[in-house]
Amino acid sequence: MTDDGTILLAREDDGIAIITVNRPDKLNALNAETVRNLDTVLREVNDDDSVRAIVLTGSGEKAFVAGADIAELSKMGPIDGVRVSRAGQETFRFMERMPKPVIAAVNGFALGGGLELALACHIRVASSKARFGLPEVKLGIIPGYGGTIRLPRLVGRGRATELMLTGDMIDAAEALRIGLVNRIEEPEALMEAARTMARKMIANGPIAIACALEALDRGMSTTIDDALMLESNLFGLLASTADMKEGMTAFLEKRKADFRNR
Repeated sequence: MTDDGTILLAREDDGIAIITVNRPDKLNALNAETVRNLDTVLREVNDDDSVRAIVLTGSGEKAFVAGADIAELSKMGPIDGVRVSRAGQETFRFMERMPKPVIAAVNGFALGGGLELALACHIRVASSKARFGLPEVKLGIIPGYGGTIRLPRLVGRGRATELMLTGDMIDAAEALRIGLVNRIEEPEALMEAARTMARKMIANGPIAIACALEALDRGMSTTIDDALMLESNLFGLLASTADMKEGMTAFLEKRKADFRNR
């Protein structure tokens, strides 16, 4: 737990870390201090070899993260606005580039900065009660934590443009239909579903997971030829690992692989 309690961290015995944004009285809205604390916790779990996967969620039953802290944003000037935006972008980008899978367990409202936080996670599992939107234009601003970039890449330019320019909310079923979330669960089953998905990933080779995430991330921002070159280089690099040898030997011997992250 961070000093002010805005971010909770729980390490579980199976290699899963649960990170919880904990401002339920503010619907877990992201202020500057919360973003800084999230950054600190993300870097901590990134450096912890015992953590193999992360589940990110919000405190309480109403919200994942219901946006940024409007009271704080209302006081910003132009230079402050740039700083606020870049601080959030840097934290979210760090999370997106982590070599460990990050699963958003979206338990309620994911609006504005909250949707942008979910978009920066590798996978999104939603409660049937979750609601999604980028309502920034209703406040005279635009998404500033990467929403204008990540949303169209995930759901397509046309649908993303509609959501950003209307500021409309969509429900979990619509989010699933357009590819914004990977699956929907009932509220009481959400966290276990996220844990189950994390366990499936943890059972696989950790170096392979890291390389797959790198290929996915970098491949989205370069030419297909450069992306293919990266993929082949990572594919070849994995052939030098003990984990590859263990994985293939285990397959041939019809047993479960014992990956050692080397």
